Amino acid sequence: MNNVFGLDIGTRNVVGTVGYQTDDKEFVVTAQYVREHETRAMLDGQIHDIGRVAKTIKEVKDELEKQTGQPLEEVCIAAAGRVLKTVTTHVEYEYAQESVVTGEDVHTLDLLGIEKAQEALKEVNDTSYKFYCVGYSTVKFFLNDEVFISLEGHKANKIGEDIIVTFLPEDVVDGLYAAVGQAGLSVANMTLEPIAAINVAIPENYRMLNIALVDVGAGTSDISITRDGSIIAYGMIPHAGDELTEVIVQHFLVDFNMAESIKLQSTTSDTVTYKDIMSIEHTIPAKDVWDVAAPVVDNIAQEVSAKIRELNGDKTVSACFVVGGGGKIHGFTEKLAEDLDLPEERVALRGEEVLGDVTFEQEDIKKDPLLVTPIGICLNYYDQRNNFIMVRFNGERIKLYDNNRLTIVDAALQAGFPNDELFPKRGTPINFTVNGVARLVRGEAGEGAVVTMNGKPASINTPLEPNSEIIIEPSTAGDAAEYKISQLDEYNHSVITFVINGRRVSCPRFVQVNGELEPEDYSIRENDVIETRNYYTVRQIAQFMDLVIDTDQMIFVNNEEADLDTLVYENFSVEWKTDEYGVARIDNNNYNDTQESDNTVARTSEQMMNQVLDELHDDFAKEAEASAVPENELPENELPKNDIQEEIQEEDSSENTITVIVNGEPVELSGKDTYIFVDIFTHISFDLQAGKGRAIATVINGRDAQFSEELHEGDQIELYWKEN
Repeated sequence: MNNVFGLDIGTRNVVGTVGYQTDDKEFVVTAQYVREHETRAMLDGQIHDIGRVAKTIKEVKDELEKQTGQPLEEVCIAAAGRVLKTVTTHVEYEYAQESVVTGEDVHTLDLLGIEKAQEALKEVNDTSYKFYCVGYSTVKFFLNDEVFISLEGHKANKIGEDIIVTFLPEDVVDGLYAAVGQAGLSVANMTLEPIAAINVAIPENYRMLNIALVDVGAGTSDISITRDGSIIAYGMIPHAGDELTEVIVQHFLVDFNMAESIKLQSTTSDTVTYKDIMSIEHTIPAKDVWDVAAPVVDNIAQEVSAKIRELNGDKTVSACFVVGGGGKIHGFTEKLAEDLDLPEERVALRGEEVLGDVTFEQEDIKKDPLLVTPIGICLNYYDQRNNFIMVRFNGERIKLYDNNRLTIVDAALQAGFPNDELFPKRGTPINFTVNGVARLVRGEAGEGAVVTMNGKPASINTPLEPNSEIIIEPSTAGDAAEYKISQLDEYNHSVITFVINGRRVSCPRFVQVNGELEPEDYSIRENDVIETRNYYTVRQIAQFMDLVIDTDQMIFVNNEEADLDTLVYENFSVEWKTDEYGVARIDNNNYNDTQESDNTVARTSEQMMNQVLDELHDDFAKEAEASAVPENELPENELPKNDIQEEIQEEDSSENTITVIVNGEPVELSGKDTYIFVDIFTHISFDLQAGKGRAIATVINGRDAQFSEELHEGDQIELYWKEN
């Protein structure tokens, strides 16, 4: 048989237990010894004088070696629950766009919460020590700032959670390792006292349930919460058995040790006998002690139940087990059940019955709840769980506390690997304003971190293996955001309309950036202030319409005399005379005049823009100019006409002349050697601006034709607007 040596290193004493587990899972205690600290070498479960604690451990070790007749070289230890640090924090994650929340997203949210809690703990403690995460529990989930029970599967722009994270300080671990090392021992296994107690107090088949374990000690009550087979949260309140003892001291005028005796007697018999400080002996009913202790019992129960709910996400548990001497006091479990809204039978004091599978070879040892933790420390050795494991992370050897669900990301957090280098990063965004409204254009998403474990591809959620070699190449940032003025909705869909010589003309609004006019291909920069101008000058309207104004004639804006630099606002009227005919420029971002009597803005179809006006604008303009009748040759009573679709009479017909049929009517083309489809627009009356978003149909001899297609004598041409 191979004995296991376990040490419960407490604040007041050190309990050593040696035993072994049989094939039937029975644990046999072959030796046990308790030794009190000679001085206050430990405070609240943490070693303050390593040398003195090591001396006490050595004395316990020597005594147990005498009892067993075997040398003891390895030991199992546990860190006290009261040394654990608990942090509650809130964390949020915002999506680039509305997305369905996945389990991976929720796990990422947990990791962000753990990292934030770790940073908060370091700030409060102002220390360079590391903190090992030993458990965490989500209190509340938030979906778009509203409380939800579960996030997975919902659509969200933003998710968040309140999370409680529990840490074990590195200096506590180092102190325990140092003390046993000075006593000539090496650590075979290390766990936490709450876990050791659970191994004995809560049967394994119960641990999948949501259960609380309360260890009511002398100075503190340690609390742990189980769910799905793991401890998810730890807590502690600074109220326990000593407060009960102190109230008994005050009421019955006894010393501390006698008060402890009174407290114990009140839990085991109907009467209590004691001597006060005057050496007078009294015998009283146990109920008198219960009544004295009742207010303190109620207060401790309320504090414990409140902490349980806090650790369990603001809700009660399925059941609660109580261990430790302080929990034996009358009425405690009943009051705790009431505060937890549980039936009394679901809050139980775990006593001698939990040691049913434990046999003591020493006859003078009585089974007691106080022995739950020391024996649990030994039993934990056989599970080999909740120990510290070693891994190599990016070449650095690190130690992690094994809480049975370690993944690669836990190693990354322990090593201080930046969280933002685990997940894809977006490129630099652009923040700017448009007409006073803030805008944000996000950068492109980068690549996630490349993770390998022992040379094989892995993910950040791959379960961690002891002594594994982990390499993480940081994630990359995507390209910086890029946005041009031409991409703004305000540029593409916002127009300003004027009344020019009685006809409505719609123009795109000019865009100015930081007070300066910029073209459509301008790349928007960080903090740019963009505004769409609500006016044109007379000159700019003419330029947009490709018209040359006769400056010798009067120009009127809203019936008042004006010049080329006069500002023209929405729905202002303009009257002018032109020197030359022009062709209105129409491109992907410009609007032309309409025949509508209302304020409806019609956009010329993209087919027109792509096929004709972008490609043939120059030729068309030249042809219109060449065929126009000069003003000085017109009759005196006739003014130049500025309708660009007006039929223009040809003066020179000496060149090649052909006749084509357009929409059933013969049209004679003359003045050129050859003709293309677009030439017919100078010989017929067809309003190119009347499309109202429709495409133009061009047909030659029954088939679709291009505007640049050559025409021949007798061609049958159809020209009309397609209906949407």
